[in-house]
Amino acid sequence: MEKTYKQQPANCIKVVLFGPESTGKTTLSRQLARYYSTVWVPEYAREYLQNKWNNERKTCEPDDLLPIARGQMKLENELAQKTDTVLICDTDLLETKVYSEAYYSGTCNPILKKYALENTYDLYFLTYIDTPWEADDLRDKPTKREAMFNAFQKELIKQNRPYVLLKGNKNQRLEIAITHINKLLNND
Repeated sequence: MEKTYKQQPANCIKVVLFGPESTGKTTLSRQLARYYSTVWVPEYAREYLQNKWNNERKTCEPDDLLPIARGQMKLENELAQKTDTVLICDTDLLETKVYSEAYYSGTCNPILKKYALENTYDLYFLTYIDTPWEADDLRDKPTKREAMFNAFQKELIKQNRPYVLLKGNKNQRLEIAITHINKLLNND
């Protein structure tokens, strides 16, 4: 059962958009996938939690995190087989771990934590909070953006993950991301 949380071998570079809600991760994921003519892995939690909200009017609970993690890794593992260049991941299990600890008094399911730390990526793009807040059914911390950003950055540093901070407008972020992905593709 635990293997469902593990990355499967893939012949591509993997990059992750990482950061607080409403910071442009999905928009940039789509732009990068289009630019590189590749696939991108959407955030499984959005679909899962939107369905839960629509059907039960309930928000995320700790018991939702493992099904979210399984769904995320299923998508990632399937889509990683469809490219041999770069896979753009709208999120990863490390992001789910950060949310778990932020929302549930510093706790995280041990299985989620294990695979959040074991799964690896070539580069993280940490999205800054200089984008306008866009409310929806699932976003709930417009006044906690700086604290959430700090939690995400602290986790990347703590886990010694390679990352680039993305600030500015959509075009600036896209240019910075392309520059860094090109370095990976060219082995610079």
